[in-house]
Amino acid sequence: MGLGGKVAIIGTGIIKFGENFHQSLTDMVFEAVSLALADAKIEAKQLQAAWLGCYEPMLYGFEGNSGTFVSDPLNLFPIPVTRVAAYCATGIEAVRNAALAVASGEYDLVLAIGAEKMREVPSRGSLVAQAVNRGHPVLSKGRTAPGMFALLATRYMKEYGAGEEALGAVAMKNHYHGSLNPKAHFQKEITAEQYQKAPKVAEPLGLFDCCPTTDGAAAAILTRADLAPKFADTYTIIRGIAYAVTAGYWNTQFDPSWNFTSFRSTREAAQAAYTMAGVTDPAKEMQVAECHDCFTITEIVNYEDLGFAKPGEGWKFATGGVTKLGGDLPVNTSGGLKSCGHPIGASGVRMIANIHDQLLGRAGKMQVQGARMGLAHNLGGPGAVSAVAVLSQP
Repeated sequence: MGLGGKVAIIGTGIIKFGENFHQSLTDMVFEAVSLALADAKIEAKQLQAAWLGCYEPMLYGFEGNSGTFVSDPLNLFPIPVTRVAAYCATGIEAVRNAALAVASGEYDLVLAIGAEKMREVPSRGSLVAQAVNRGHPVLSKGRTAPGMFALLATRYMKEYGAGEEALGAVAMKNHYHGSLNPKAHFQKEITAEQYQKAPKVAEPLGLFDCCPTTDGAAAAILTRADLAPKFADTYTIIRGIAYAVTAGYWNTQFDPSWNFTSFRSTREAAQAAYTMAGVTDPAKEMQVAECHDCFTITEIVNYEDLGFAKPGEGWKFATGGVTKLGGDLPVNTSGGLKSCGHPIGASGVRMIANIHDQLLGRAGKMQVQGARMGLAHNLGGPGAVSAVAVLSQP
C-alpha cells in the first residue's frame, strides 16, 4: 500500500527569499510556519509532529541542526520534530517523511518546514569551503558546482547540437517568471544582450546561468485526504512522492558509465513517483512543474529525465517557448532556483507550495490556467540523489 492519494496539503507558507540579514534562521522558520498555519486556519497546538529540512546549519552557526529550532520559536513542545538532510533534495524529503507518517495513520496533522541561512558567510566560505576543507583529500580539490555542471553543459551541447542560446532561453524565461513573483530573490527580467555580455563563471556557464546564494524558508501543513475537508475548503492531494539515491557523493561524476547528459537519480525518483500517482505520460498529464535549475543546463536535462522531452530534445523546449508561461508545459513559473534563489533546505518545500498554489488557482501573475496536476523536483548530491512529488486537485 502506497501513500499516493492518501495525504492532502491544506496550508502553505513561503517567506520572501533573498539576503535576509534582518532574520535569523528561527525568525524565518517562525514566519513561514505562521503563514502556513494561517493558510490552513489551524493553531500550532493542533500539530502532532513536524519535520525540518535543513542541509547545512553549521555553515553559519548553530541554528537548524536539530528539530528543537522549530519547537522552541513555535512552542511545539512536546511533539516530535525531526531534522532531515538530503543535499539539495532536503525539502521534498522532509515533505515525504511527513506524508509517510500521515499515511501510516500515526498522525492526523503534521508540519513540514524547509529553511536555510546561506548569506551570513561569503561565497568562498559556503559550500565551496565545505567541499575543499572538509571533503575528499583528492576529489574535492578544485571541485565547484559551476565547474561540475559546466562539464554537463559542454557534453550536452556536443552530443545534441545545442548552443548557448538554449541556456540563455532558460535564463531569460526564469528571470521573466521571477519578475512576476514577489517572493523571489531576483525580480528583474534580463535581455539576450545582458545574458550574452555576462562574465563567464565556468565555461560555457555565465553569471546568468547560475542560481544565487540565498536565505529562505517555506512550510506545508499535511493531513489525511479523508480529513482534509474538515480543515479546509480547498486543498491538494499528494498523488506520488519518491526519493532516489543512485550514487555516492564523490563518485557521481567519476563513474565511467555516466554519460554527462542525464541523471539516473531523477529518472528513478520520477518513475517511482509516477507509478505511485498512476501517471503514464507526464508530458501530457502535467500542466505545470517546478524543477531543479541550479544551473540552466540542469533544467534542460531535467526536461528529459522527467519524461517531458525525449533525450536530446530538451533544449528545443527551452528555445521553442514550450516551458514559458503560455507554453504547453510551463516550468518554474516561480522563477525557479535561478530567480528565487536556492536556500537548500527550503527549495523543495517552496516548490511544492508553488505547485499547491497553482492547483488552487491562486498563483497570481504566475498562474497557469487549467492546472489540475503538477510536479516538483529536486536534484542533489550533485546528481547522487533526487526527489519528485506529484500533486493534483482532489
